[in-house]
Amino acid sequence: MRLPISLKIFSITLALLVLMVIVTWLSVLNFRQLNNQVRALADTYLPLQQQVASVEILIRQQMVHMERVMAGMDAAKPDPAYLEKESTGFDMRGINADQIIDSSLRMLAEAEAQKDIELDRVTLAILGKQLPAIQTARQHFHMRFRQFQIEAEEGTPRSEKIVRDALLQEKDTVDIEIGKAIDTLNKLTQDTASQAKKEEERATTLNWIVTAIASALGLIFAAFVTRSLVDPVKRLLGGTRAVEAGDLDVEILVRTHDELATLAASFNHMVGGLREKERIRATFGQYVDPRIVRNLLENRIAADKGERQTMTVFFSDLEGFTQLCEGLTPDMAVRFLNRYFTLMSEGVRERQGIVDKYIGDAVMAFWGPPFVEPADHARLACLAALDQMARLDTFRAALPELFGVTHGLPTVNVRMGLASGDVTVGNIGSETSRGYTVIGDTVNLASRLEQANKFYGTRILVSDATRTLAGDSLAFREIDSLRVAGKQEPVKVHELLGLASDLNDAARTAVRDYETGLAHYRAQGWEAAEAAFRSCLSAMPGDRPAQVMLERIAAFRQSPPEAGWDGVWVAGSK
Repeated sequence: MRLPISLKIFSITLALLVLMVIVTWLSVLNFRQLNNQVRALADTYLPLQQQVASVEILIRQQMVHMERVMAGMDAAKPDPAYLEKESTGFDMRGINADQIIDSSLRMLAEAEAQKDIELDRVTLAILGKQLPAIQTARQHFHMRFRQFQIEAEEGTPRSEKIVRDALLQEKDTVDIEIGKAIDTLNKLTQDTASQAKKEEERATTLNWIVTAIASALGLIFAAFVTRSLVDPVKRLLGGTRAVEAGDLDVEILVRTHDELATLAASFNHMVGGLREKERIRATFGQYVDPRIVRNLLENRIAADKGERQTMTVFFSDLEGFTQLCEGLTPDMAVRFLNRYFTLMSEGVRERQGIVDKYIGDAVMAFWGPPFVEPADHARLACLAALDQMARLDTFRAALPELFGVTHGLPTVNVRMGLASGDVTVGNIGSETSRGYTVIGDTVNLASRLEQANKFYGTRILVSDATRTLAGDSLAFREIDSLRVAGKQEPVKVHELLGLASDLNDAARTAVRDYETGLAHYRAQGWEAAEAAFRSCLSAMPGDRPAQVMLERIAAFRQSPPEAGWDGVWVAGSK
């Protein structure tokens, strides 16, 4: 059964209220017992004790009046008025005492009739017999006093003495009866007060015990319900932090059936969607650069729009791959290319480039916004080209393991071309198949520069714009002014040599001599140009561009260029 959180919170409140009611009910029961003792004292026992004490006082006063009358009668000249006064006082005290005893007896009857209060009915029954006994003894004492008065006035000394002795006995009897009642009431009030104190202590102790038990039960119940609420929240929080840390394998297990369970199910569904999205991103990242996939999934790249950007485009191609494949099985050719493309792609991606596509054995890549800063794309592209050249040594070293032989291994060389300039970038293709790519003259130029390496025996050629944007941290030398196929405007072509800091003195001398020879070459100063190129070969033996230029000079000596020649070499093929 699904229990909402509001019902769980309400159940905690209700349980605490029930425990509070139980504690209150037990307290009421305990204090009702205490109240019963207090009411018995206040309404019955103490008033009775007070009335019996009043009776005792009145009887004591009667005895005082009796002593005065007896003393007055023994005087030489009795005072009739004085005797009358004391006798009247004796009578009035007796009447008052009887009235109070009657009132006490009525109080006892009323107490007996009360059913809403617990009394010591046995003791009250004893007291109900003692009070009439006091009244009877007092009345006998009163009657004996009257008889004494008559005998003192009319009788003989002997009869007076007999009555006097009987009067004193009656007096002692009254004292005894009053003492019994007082003792009974004193014991009754003391026992009741002691019992009331015990009831109070017991009620207090029991209340504390019950309160402690109720509090413990309340805390246990509250802790149980709270845990059922807090634990799922903690699991959700832990899952959220795990997802935030990149762990998409997390799954929240919630055993409740409340809103938190719904939230956990939604969270698991969300994480499942993220896992699926990440799986799609990882899968398509093998075909398209992961950054493009991520930007497409997050709608950072428009699906059907292009934009103009300044970028650097890169092409590379394996030298003589067609002939190399003729000696390989299809499976071996695929493994060869996969290993080669892996190494080359790592060099591109580590320098923040985008691998656009693989065309046979060729690689096309580009650098530019939004993947790199506008000021860095040319420099990063050149660094990536140098890194790929370094990785090529690693690839050559792995060929024996790849082919399973140590002899007859193919020679693996690569040519690279880079050009910087305006391109159109966007998702280009049909309604059913598209690719995020770049198009434009800069792309064509990069491809032609890669092919131009054949003419000059170089490995990495870059356009003049790339050389300018790359900065002075890299070492270049101008190779030629070239008019590539499909382009009317000539472009200056540079060879990327490496990091400027890594260039040795011989290489610097060779670069300087080559560029000096190139200037004389363009001015048709064949003698000076030839000398400079030969000086370059002395500093860098086997330098193929210098050899190419010497071959051209020799050809121009045999067949000079046309008038107005601008020093631009026209590439006759791709």
